[in-house]
Amino acid sequence: MTLSYVVTGGGRGIGAAIVQRLLSRGHAVVVIERDAQALSWADGQVAVVVGDASSEQVTDQAADRAQELGTFAGWVNNAAVFQDASLDSTDAVRVLELINANLRPTLTGCRTAVRRFLAADTGGAIVNISSHQAKRPVSGALPYSTAKAAIGGLTRALAVEYGRHGIRVNAVAPGSVETERFTEYLAALTPDAAKLVERDIATLHPLGRAATGDEIAAAVEFLLSASGGFVNGATLPVDGGRAVLGLDPEAR
Repeated sequence: MTLSYVVTGGGRGIGAAIVQRLLSRGHAVVVIERDAQALSWADGQVAVVVGDASSEQVTDQAADRAQELGTFAGWVNNAAVFQDASLDSTDAVRVLELINANLRPTLTGCRTAVRRFLAADTGGAIVNISSHQAKRPVSGALPYSTAKAAIGGLTRALAVEYGRHGIRVNAVAPGSVETERFTEYLAALTPDAAKLVERDIATLHPLGRAATGDEIAAAVEFLLSASGGFVNGATLPVDGGRAVLGLDPEAR
């Protein structure tokens, strides 16, 4: 029996690591991605739905494809927007738009997955990608951290409401992760500035480094799988101990 999964924003970074891990386990994967070229590495291994993960038309199309490919077992809400804003310089309407840009795709994905699981009466698993910033924001990242905090509340509420139907909803909260975006950020800095960032990352995480994408993907896979079958409503920190560290060097 082939299990199928939907991953939003699966072309790069954490999303791509999740897709690759699911593929390595022999699962069928449908990816929602704005840029089809971001999945050139997949070489036809995944089904691609090009579009905005906040659109129900797009998420319904992805769910249809997942149900065609196998037993639809899980949905991963990974798509995110990284744009900082502060209330003293950005009006409230724009800040709310940025919060919505991160919250709405997760809400839409959850709605689509829940409705499909209920209709099929099969149960299923949803994993939302949160962040350490849901509880410990970095200065300037108000829209992102606010949205991630809301995703935590959404995760808990859905777990309570739909657990009796065999639908589990959990979240993963990464710390810093060695993604393409992180690598590009370092490359844009001067060598001295890049060394300072790398030093701070090592200080920030008690394990002394950032995570790999596959380490985040491993936690997601666990929460999607039968091995995590009695985990519901949890947000799992996968941050090398960052969440329990008192001082955050990024606050500078």
